[in-house]
Amino acid sequence: MMQIKFFKRSILKSSFTAVLLLSLATAFAQKEAKIFTEYKKGKSVLPDFSYAGYQNGEKEIPNITNYKVFDVTSFGAIANDTLSDKIAIQNAITAANKNGSGIVFFPKGRFLLNENGDEPNKIISKGSNIIFRGSGSGIGGTELFMKNTLPPADPAKMWTVPPLFTFTSGGADKKIGNVTESAKIGSFDLKISTAEGLKPGDWIILKLLDNNKELINDELGANELNPTWTNLLNKGINVKVFYQIKKINKETITLAAPISYNIDSKYNWEVFKFANCQEVGIENIAFVGNWKEKFVHHRSWQDDSGFTMLNFSRLTNSWIKECRFTDCSVAAIVLQSANVSVLNCKVTGNGGHEAITSNASTNVLIAKCIDEASQWHSFGSSHGSMNTVVYKSTYPATTCFESHANQPRNTLLDQVEGGLMKNRAGGAEENMPNHMQGLVFWNYKQTNEAVKNFEFWPKKEVYWKIPNPIIVGYKSNGTTFDLQQLGHSESLDGKVEPASLYEAQLKLRLKSVPEWLKNLK
Repeated sequence: MMQIKFFKRSILKSSFTAVLLLSLATAFAQKEAKIFTEYKKGKSVLPDFSYAGYQNGEKEIPNITNYKVFDVTSFGAIANDTLSDKIAIQNAITAANKNGSGIVFFPKGRFLLNENGDEPNKIISKGSNIIFRGSGSGIGGTELFMKNTLPPADPAKMWTVPPLFTFTSGGADKKIGNVTESAKIGSFDLKISTAEGLKPGDWIILKLLDNNKELINDELGANELNPTWTNLLNKGINVKVFYQIKKINKETITLAAPISYNIDSKYNWEVFKFANCQEVGIENIAFVGNWKEKFVHHRSWQDDSGFTMLNFSRLTNSWIKECRFTDCSVAAIVLQSANVSVLNCKVTGNGGHEAITSNASTNVLIAKCIDEASQWHSFGSSHGSMNTVVYKSTYPATTCFESHANQPRNTLLDQVEGGLMKNRAGGAEENMPNHMQGLVFWNYKQTNEAVKNFEFWPKKEVYWKIPNPIIVGYKSNGTTFDLQQLGHSESLDGKVEPASLYEAQLKLRLKSVPEWLKNLK
């Protein structure tokens, strides 16, 4: 009798355990965001962000050791003295460019730039396979100190101060032809009028500029077009995206990444061969400016762009990693580039204008970056950038992500922590709205004070207009939203699964999360 009772108790206990496990499994399954479940079925409005970053997020940034080394001290630079090292550094870069590749190396110490008496010009590199490598961006590492600003191209235009360093390419884009057949988002194949002059491995630019009212209305949705937005009203929808060619079959080119904007052949979609350099890396360097004033937005060119440190322009499959930007107006701008990764970088010191921005670029990844300086605009996108991912990055409660108008699209704030503030996105009124379709908050943590009925399209605000953002997983101290202004919303009071949309989309495409991402500090 005792054995029967024990047996019954065992059955009941096992049944209870099974039900509990089933309930837990069901609860876990239900925790997955509905919009991601639909994405896996190909029915979601979520953009595919999985191609952002170096080599489409598929490969680790290489540790280059087999290039010829161009030590700046061999060209006359001397650390920790009182003389300018600007000419020596430019000479080392020029020699590496002439060689066709190279590591421009800095030992530990402080190197001086833009000292009194220096020529008022930027330092420039025009070449592929250039590694600009220091000996650490922390205390005791490599510091490049910029004493004086460079002069603005136009003092009345506060954004026209050139950067101290520019890494770019020579040459010009070449018109190839036009798109001849429509292509949907997600397609890899593109039919063009001619592929003459193109080969696999080349990069192209797809361009559209059209003020067709139907196009504009499709992007703004139910939101009203303001007559002061002259860029959108007069010039129209402006799309400029960069893709690498995987293969060519007559007039059909197959791209290495999917099309991210619906292409309707009735509009004038142009194809250009992109003049670019590739495999350029900036590593383990502290870029230090001399911005010591209390920042006032748009007060002067000194405030807005006087100490602009680094510009990546016309680069593909390149990176900036383990760098520090201190006491600067602008830390770094990724401009007209594609598949650039910015990893483990810090912005510190006296607050200035901008942190790190994807500007008119495609598939840029800003990952594990920290803005401690509270730049007026922190990490983000602007001017037609497409598929920008800001991943596990933080900025203070006193600032906000950047969304600097002129039609950026598809920006993912993935497990980002910081403030949510109107009037900090950026952009001139004629270039509004701040962002077009595709701004996605995924498990965002807001650290500033709660805002009741926060609006993304407020009637009385001029410099804060974002149509139909997607918010999935949101943690705050009580912020609520005008739900009618959201394109999609889920779990506005807590986290969702997957924890990271970027990781989950990569895993879905590659069948596993790549090791480089697992190992990212």
